[in-house]
Amino acid sequence: MAHSAPVISSNSGVAAKLGKAIGAALLDTVEAYGEISFTVERKKLATVLEKLRDKHEYQQLVEIAGVDYPDRPERFEVCYHLLSLTKNHRIRVKVSTDEDNPVPSVTHIWEVAGWLEREVFDMYGVLFDGNTDLRRILTDYGFQGHPFRKDFPLTGYVEMRYSEEAKRVVYEPVKLAQDFRNFDFMSPWEGADYILPGDEKVEGQAPPPTPKTTEKPSDTGAGKKADKKAAKPSKRSEAEVEKPAPKQTKSGTQKKGEGK
Repeated sequence: MAHSAPVISSNSGVAAKLGKAIGAALLDTVEAYGEISFTVERKKLATVLEKLRDKHEYQQLVEIAGVDYPDRPERFEVCYHLLSLTKNHRIRVKVSTDEDNPVPSVTHIWEVAGWLEREVFDMYGVLFDGNTDLRRILTDYGFQGHPFRKDFPLTGYVEMRYSEEAKRVVYEPVKLAQDFRNFDFMSPWEGADYILPGDEKVEGQAPPPTPKTTEKPSDTGAGKKADKKAAKPSKRSEAEVEKPAPKQTKSGTQKKGEGK
């Protein structure tokens, strides 16, 4: 039985129609890569999302994602990905904020938003006004900082380990086994302009011998002569091949007809 491909709604006219419905709360509309994004005022977010759900059939909140732009005055973007089950169409609604100004919670519109808002809070430190259970969800107890921020160190601030002395898990400041190195991202085949540790030991010594190259067949011994020689049959005759040892009976004597 043949199955028809799912019908995906076109973006044609959607941006203009929804932009008009959002009204004065709309700050920007971007349509790129087959996706439509609306940036709206932070304080009017809940009203906009409720209108999109009830009047324009975007029933499902698929995801709430955070983005960090450290150079912006409001460094965080909170992105709401909506799906219309009846239209089979997706849109994105975005708001901007910083570390101090909370984003209105939408848990009264979608219950699943509670977990999604907690994840953005945990990873970025964005606050959500109206979320009654805003606490970390992915990181460990006592975790410091927010790991998805661009200025968060790759090593973190603290590390945990099991202490044999204390007989429990302890948290300690991160101690690196070696100092941070400055990487120049040069190709290893080009070599560095500075002296690497250990290079000072070869100062004054003769340079190493030039390595043998095999750029031509003659450098390796390959070629027509070698191929011709390899094609010749072996000089060993069948008579020179070592015969297997004769089988022995239990009595140690050779059976009749064997060994010939």
